[in-house]
Amino acid sequence: MRSIFAHRQLLGLLVRRDVKSRYKDSALGLLWTLINPLVQLVVYYTVMGQFLGAARGIDDFALYIFSGLTIYVLFSETVAGATASVVANAGLVKKVYVPREVFPLASVGSASFTFAMQVVVLVIACFVLGAPPLSADLLFAIPAVLIMLIFGTALGLLLAGLNVYLRDMQYLSQIVLMLAMWSSPIVYGWTMVRDTFALAGLPSWAIDVYTANPLTLAVLGFHRAFWTAGEPSDYPSQLLLRMAIAIVVGLPLLWLCHRAFARLQGNFAQEL
Repeated sequence: MRSIFAHRQLLGLLVRRDVKSRYKDSALGLLWTLINPLVQLVVYYTVMGQFLGAARGIDDFALYIFSGLTIYVLFSETVAGATASVVANAGLVKKVYVPREVFPLASVGSASFTFAMQVVVLVIACFVLGAPPLSADLLFAIPAVLIMLIFGTALGLLLAGLNVYLRDMQYLSQIVLMLAMWSSPIVYGWTMVRDTFALAGLPSWAIDVYTANPLTLAVLGFHRAFWTAGEPSDYPSQLLLRMAIAIVVGLPLLWLCHRAFARLQGNFAQEL
């Protein structure tokens, strides 16, 4: 940690470079970080909500799905960016010594910037659509973000180290992220899963196992914060306690993944 802190200026430069490189040579530049989520929101509202009828089952469907996707994108961009980060910076890794962790951490910083822009759009959309998130439930966003940062950074560090030796990891991570998205209540309701499990005759602990997924908890937390049309029955009981447990479990997992990355980084220069 001391070595990473000593190279904090380099870390800041890498974050700014990652953000700028996404929209390099474009006329609108960073404005695309706002345009993309705005277009997504309009598409979800019109196509999925109105044309496909999803809005008939979930009130304020556009805010529901956009809030879930906003927190999911923080996780997906963190993992995807971190996985490819060391290989993408092979030139620097081979020429100069810097803590290798700065590369996946820079991806975390870049993903956090994009996430912050999407949250701005989400908050504006809540006010425009007449559902401002002005209650204590807004505090659920804090543990939701912490969960995504902890688990996203842990998985990103592990995959970044493995990707140097086995390049298939970046493609495997895409499949994992796709499965993670559809296994979480982003485009459907948590109550739909609960009811389906009950109809199938599954034991009650099956829905607890499904809910224990950190991504599911973070999505539910973001829904609780920004989807004001939700009722307490739309969420599992003791959601805040479940999120706190996920954070406590995630911290040692983050340490273990960092130790694995530290063991793998010894031959990075030779492998690259």
